[in-house]
Amino acid sequence: MEKIWLIKLENGATLEVRADEALELAVKDICVFNRDFYEELGEIIRNLESPSMTSRVGELPQVIRKAGTQELATANENCRKARNAMPTIQQWIDRLNLQMVPVNAHYSLDCKLLTVQFCADGRVDFRELVKELSRALSTRIELRQIGVRDETGICGGIAVCGRPLCCSSFLKEFSSINVKMAKEQDLALTPSTISGVCGRLKCCLKYEHDGYLELAKEMPRKGEMCDTPAGKGRITDRNLLTRNVVVTFENGVARTFPVSEITIDRKGGENRRNSGNEHPEKNNGEHHKKHSGKNGNGHNGDKQRNA
Repeated sequence: MEKIWLIKLENGATLEVRADEALELAVKDICVFNRDFYEELGEIIRNLESPSMTSRVGELPQVIRKAGTQELATANENCRKARNAMPTIQQWIDRLNLQMVPVNAHYSLDCKLLTVQFCADGRVDFRELVKELSRALSTRIELRQIGVRDETGICGGIAVCGRPLCCSSFLKEFSSINVKMAKEQDLALTPSTISGVCGRLKCCLKYEHDGYLELAKEMPRKGEMCDTPAGKGRITDRNLLTRNVVVTFENGVARTFPVSEITIDRKGGENRRNSGNEHPEKNNGEHHKKHSGKNGNGHNGDKQRNA
């Protein structure tokens, strides 16, 4: 019986493979597998119950064996060769005046294929580049365009929190992230606050989102009136993690209170929401009169546009 594994290559790319149970593979094992016309080496990340919807078990690369001392030595030598190939790759990109930035290069275990990952703002016609690099490096070339998040995960770095980047340490898959998540976490919607090193929305906005939603259920909302030990005021800010709120009083003074020390004035909030609609019929009449036109039939504007 075969198992499905997710493995990671030296260049940061991941893919699914299948392996016989007799190999007794485990997470962090280095294995050798067949892929198309060449042999490759990768590290096992985790076991999968089934392949992705775009793949079938029989179509996945087949693991041959666990990597031995010789394969690991060959992989290290291939890494050195790939680093030495980067200047040649950059030289041909400059000669052909291509708007692309090479991120890394990776030789397969048997050196039959050199994969080059690059970033670019749009689509790039790199057919001529492939021909020239194939001649210069005497091997088959494959170019793959990746996004800025993938590039950042490969290169690594330190986030604003002072820890290594999530995408280069423990985060293995990128999820969909939107600005609404930042709003629900009471973050300032400024690029420096919600953007990561890659320039995109921070990954932590996603995997911390559910936790913030749970905390928000037990916290009052901004704009609500409340009673405090110092009197009545309006909540102008809150901290979901410390469970503190900032209350601003009528004299403009703002103070911070634990949420346990305040009482929400629900009635006052309802009065504020209804204060602008004391005479709905009068307001509706004024609105109708304003847009009805001189003759009162509501078509005066259309006549002017068609004249």
